[in-house]
Amino acid sequence: MNHNFTNKLEFPALPPLGMGCAALGNLYAPLSDGDAQAALEAATAGGVRFFDTAPYYGHGLSETRLGAFLAGQLSKSILSTKVGRSLAHGEAPGETGFVDAARARPYFDYSGPAVERQAHESLRRLGVDAVDMLLVHDLGPLTHREDHPRQFDIAMQGAFPALAALKRQGLTRGFGIGVNEVAICLQVLAEIDLDVILLAGRYTLLEQAPLDDLLPLCAARGVRVIVGGPFNSGVLAGNPHYDYGAVPPAVAARVQALSDICARYGVPLAAAALQFPLAHPAVASVIPGARSAAEMTANIAHMAHPIPTALWADMQSAGLIRADAPVPA
Repeated sequence: MNHNFTNKLEFPALPPLGMGCAALGNLYAPLSDGDAQAALEAATAGGVRFFDTAPYYGHGLSETRLGAFLAGQLSKSILSTKVGRSLAHGEAPGETGFVDAARARPYFDYSGPAVERQAHESLRRLGVDAVDMLLVHDLGPLTHREDHPRQFDIAMQGAFPALAALKRQGLTRGFGIGVNEVAICLQVLAEIDLDVILLAGRYTLLEQAPLDDLLPLCAARGVRVIVGGPFNSGVLAGNPHYDYGAVPPAVAARVQALSDICARYGVPLAAAALQFPLAHPAVASVIPGARSAAEMTANIAHMAHPIPTALWADMQSAGLIRADAPVPA
């Protein structure tokens, strides 16, 4: 079956650079309200108007901080947030990776009534009447393992029809999924039409498997792709994380080889990492995270950094990026 839940003409144009707001929820380490606001101020000062968040990020803290910032902004921002997890307020959150975050326990619930409640709670935390995108968060076997078939069925019967209803009501301009794996994107697209897919960490300088199937399918279907985690959790920007964990030796060696080529051309590795995904016609935006004004300012500078075409050719000749990967002109 193929349910056409969307009208892509209503979907907003996405800017090439956005800001992922997981760090605003105290990912890995605490962040002060002042530093969070400074990072957002640096974003808008540099022309960034697209912000992606989720209830899971700091158990509501990221949305609350973003909402407090937006309350003082006159210009229109493009906002995406997520559904699929409810928050049990007042309960210990457990090990989520968000340090000293809001006291609320996140738990999965992809049912229709839950998704509607989650969306309204997000709107309240953000202080807005509507968002541009609502994304079903972390659906897939990577997260749910043996429980994935059951969770997928709940989402297909509950979450996606609820999002279609919210779109008809004008509470969102589009919907899709926000995930870390390719297989679930293909599984969902086999069943329904989506406006957008936020895919984190899977189409980067280190990984190009989506060239085989997902990106061509999205290009053909008119599904916009947002690349989250363009630094693969930080390793491509000099931080010691890969896929939210430690950096394996083989990945470290590949990063070093990429860095060596960039150094020959005087290009920061982070600049190449940000600009590379955008060369594919299906990719509309990249949304690196930032936990400080300095990191956000660096992201903006990296996006504008000139990169010689010979750099990409050298990476392809060395087998570091695929020969069939589109590269920036």
